[in-house]
Amino acid sequence: MKPCLSVIMPVFNERATVAGIIETVLQQPDVAELIVVNDASSDGSRDELERIKNSDARLRVYHHDQNQGKGAALRTGIAYATADIVIIQDADLEYDPAEYPILLHPILSGRADAVFGSRFIGSQEHRVLYFWHSMGNRFLTLMSNMFTNINLTDMETCYKAVRREILQSIPIQENRFGFEPEITAKLAKKGIRIYEVAVSYHGRTYAEGKKINWKDGVRAIWCIIKYRFF
Repeated sequence: MKPCLSVIMPVFNERATVAGIIETVLQQPDVAELIVVNDASSDGSRDELERIKNSDARLRVYHHDQNQGKGAALRTGIAYATADIVIIQDADLEYDPAEYPILLHPILSGRADAVFGSRFIGSQEHRVLYFWHSMGNRFLTLMSNMFTNINLTDMETCYKAVRREILQSIPIQENRFGFEPEITAKLAKKGIRIYEVAVSYHGRTYAEGKKINWKDGVRAIWCIIKYRFF
């Protein structure tokens, strides 16, 4: 079967990991294209991307002149996607591209239109990190479920695989991490078939470069409420 996957990778100040994760993504046989959007990084990520951008014909690199946020970078990348299924891949090493087949299977078998990779179900390995961060994720997922009437276990997961025509039909408004509750609410509103699968998670500390913070959690609560009604 020919490759069917567009991978969208937002990048902001990930010079240490971006080349490695790009190499790993491009090793996956399902990947038809990798669209990298550099969101005005200031740490040399742009130079690293320029260095490797011609290393594979499937790799396309775009740059934002001003930092806008993860949601804005995803909006740019999604607009350029051409393969049948789109998956979101962070530029760090927290999620493993080798697990793409797990995410793709419910869609390719005709059962799902979107698949979320949950860090909180199954027996996949995960790094033990922040208790309150984990509780925050679970609270936001619970609140999202209450407003969308679906029963996800991990709304905030990076790994979301969606049929391209569905994803490109959804206007994305959030520029930062509010993308996660926004896209969840809008997929639920469309009444599409959503599945969850277990994925591993190799989280990192704030010292290692983790960027999401409590302000993003507050924004997520607002987004859950907002996109329930608008």
